[in-house]
Amino acid sequence: MSDAIENLISILDLEQLEDNLFRGRSPQDGWQRVYGGQVIGQALVAASRTVADRHVHSLHGYFMLGGDPKVPIIYEVERIRDGGSFTTRRVVAIQHGKAIFSMSCSFHIEESGLEHQFEMPDIPDPEDLPDVGSFVAQFPDKIPSAIRKYWERERPIEFRPVDLSRYAGNPKKVPYQHIWFRASAPLPDSPEIQRCALAYASDMTLLDTSLIAHGRSVFERDIMVASLDHAMWFHRPFRCDEWLLYVEDSPSTQGARGFNRGLIYTRQGTLVASTAQEGLIRPISREGRKD
Repeated sequence: MSDAIENLISILDLEQLEDNLFRGRSPQDGWQRVYGGQVIGQALVAASRTVADRHVHSLHGYFMLGGDPKVPIIYEVERIRDGGSFTTRRVVAIQHGKAIFSMSCSFHIEESGLEHQFEMPDIPDPEDLPDVGSFVAQFPDKIPSAIRKYWERERPIEFRPVDLSRYAGNPKKVPYQHIWFRASAPLPDSPEIQRCALAYASDMTLLDTSLIAHGRSVFERDIMVASLDHAMWFHRPFRCDEWLLYVEDSPSTQGARGFNRGLIYTRQGTLVASTAQEGLIRPISREGRKD
């Protein structure tokens, strides 16, 4: 098992302090604030620890403050309702005495009923696409150093975007993208761990979609980007350590906010999850930028 995956599993293994109180830590990887997907994943772990015999089917979260990676995050779970078919939980993440994130999530018993889904787009298989490291090596002079450092570092989630050309020149394009991803090593078989790992990964590329129409990316230093909210729906079983396709689009940007949607498929074409997110995309003037 890779060090990155071991670290991810460790991060998702919260310490239980009381019945409804948990403590999580952040990786010490040099980032100035906690990655949003980590907080989503940890909050879902905390909620799941208070629920038995049913799985999460939806979550809705709001980011209020940037997380401090130097100190633990306390997750307080409120048991809103335990019904016959559904269970509802609310989780608040706290640092320095203030709420930095809140999330409501719902759990459902297994039931059968009507079924349909959108078909998966016809795109190349992940094996037919270059890995990110190969792309960086192919265009070393065109890719900003921030992007190179991010992609060259060992990460728990492996990505293979179908179209990497926007990072080499940032052309303005229709705001959608297709990205294959998976955990970089096998994860435990637990369905809860698989779902929490997917929640962790779901925040990684979604916000960037809203910048495609403007020829920008989240790696540029003259634009402030941050997740404001995040919603996710789990439709069908999956494994996050097998290839999944993230189909992302951005219907609108306005008022320094970008709205993004995502559909997540297995490579066999099964739609397993959907996401929606609004994020801050605020241009920063050179005069007002703090290096």
